[in-house]
Order: sequence, then C-alpha cells, then structure tokens
Amino acid sequence: MDIPAHEPHADPREQARADRGRFFRALFASAVFVSALWWIELIGSWIGTGFGGLGVAPRTLSGLIGIFTSPLVHGSVGHLINNTLPLIVLGTLALAIYPRAFKPAMVLIWLGSGTGIWLFGQDHSVHIGASGLSHGLMFFLFVLGLLRRDRPGVAAAMIAFFLYGGMLLTVLPGDPKVSWEAHLFGALSGTLAAILLFRRDPAPPRKVYSWENEDETLEPVQDELAQRDRDTYEPAAPGNVPVLWQRPDPQQEPRGVVLPFRKPEP
Repeated sequence: MDIPAHEPHADPREQARADRGRFFRALFASAVFVSALWWIELIGSWIGTGFGGLGVAPRTLSGLIGIFTSPLVHGSVGHLINNTLPLIVLGTLALAIYPRAFKPAMVLIWLGSGTGIWLFGQDHSVHIGASGLSHGLMFFLFVLGLLRRDRPGVAAAMIAFFLYGGMLLTVLPGDPKVSWEAHLFGALSGTLAAILLFRRDPAPPRKVYSWENEDETLEPVQDELAQRDRDTYEPAAPGNVPVLWQRPDPQQEPRGVVLPFRKPEP
C-alpha cells in the first residue's frame, strides 16, 4: 500500500499546535453546516409550508433536483435532531484526519446516495434528510481505518464504529417511514470513496524522540573513537612472517619406513 509520507515538523510543539488548529477548524466547519440545516428547518417552520418538494422522488424528472437538495431538508425537528450529532462528530473526524480526501468524498457520498435513491427508491415517496451523509461518513472513516492502518485512522475508525456502529443494521429495510435506501447508498458511496481516496492524504508524521536525535549526533563520534581504538590496541599486519617449518623434499629424504608384519603362527 503506497501512501505518501508526511514530512514531520521540525518543532513537535508547533506540530501539535497545527494538529489542534486543524481539529478545531474541522469542528467549526461541521458546526456551520449543521447550523445551516437548522436554519433551513426553522425557515420552513416559519413559512408553514416546509421544503418537502426538494426531496428525491424516485424515477421522476422533478425528483432529480432532490439529488442535490434532499440532504438539506428534514421532515421534522426530531428528524434533524437525530442527524445533528452524527454529522458533527463524523464530519469533524473525517475533515480533521483526512482534509484532502474529505471534499471529494463528500461530493461522492452526497451525489451517490441521492442518485441511488432516485434509481432504486420506492415509488410514490419523497426521500429527505441527511442520514445518507452520516452513514456515508461512518463507512468512509471505518473503511479508511482498515485500509491505511495508521494510528489516527484506526482511532477514528474505532470511535466511529463504537458510537455509530448500529448504522450497519439500518441499511436494511425496516421502518417504512425511514428511507433505508438513503442509508444503503450513502454507506456504499462512503465505502467507494474510501477505496478510491485512501492514498489522497499523506501518512501522519512519526514522532521523533530525543534519544533518536542523540544517536544520529553520536554516530560520527563513535566511529572516530572506534577507529582510534583499533589503531592503538590492534597490532599492524606483519609484512614478513618467518617460516618455522618446511615440508621435507622426498627426493632427498626417505618418505618413511615399511615395517614387515609376521604372519600369525597356526
């Protein structure tokens, strides 16, 4: 798995400050998006008509607009409350840990869930709500944690699954008033986004400990001391080694004596 490496910041404190800043910016962006959903719901309540016409009506020409607008409108305040916290938590995790992959992933989840509803949703029904986005983000974080297996990704996947692992069951038909198609195609879109974009963000910077820097600094000194010890305590290789024994010449000296053995007497 080829994930680009991240260059660690020279100052660990500055790196930690940058990470905190990215987290709070992600939290702010998620809160702004959810606040916009609440304003839309409040405006719909004030005018008394709502925005149900902006939902996805499967296989109708007028329902195509819902692919782009259905996550912005909800059927009731309770419906919006159910989606508020998941969008903030999952959106913050996804944007903070995967800032480069988040935007194309959100586009894919948004359009993929709406298109799936329009193609395969139940007839004579209008699908509204941002639950497709929350399901897509949960599956996006979970699958990315499995693919990348770095520390922040695994932590985000565990948090998402621990808090919202029940979304695995809501992708199947259940309550007729709940758009399980939005959940299913949001989950499929989030999984596809994770597979396509898991290389988009670099690997997190690895923490460099002080003793690692000390070893790198001491390496030249240790090499110099080792060379000096070798020069001091190890004798130099001799150039002329006297020969203490030579093999005798067989032509000048007999090679040996053959001793006869007597036959044993019967």
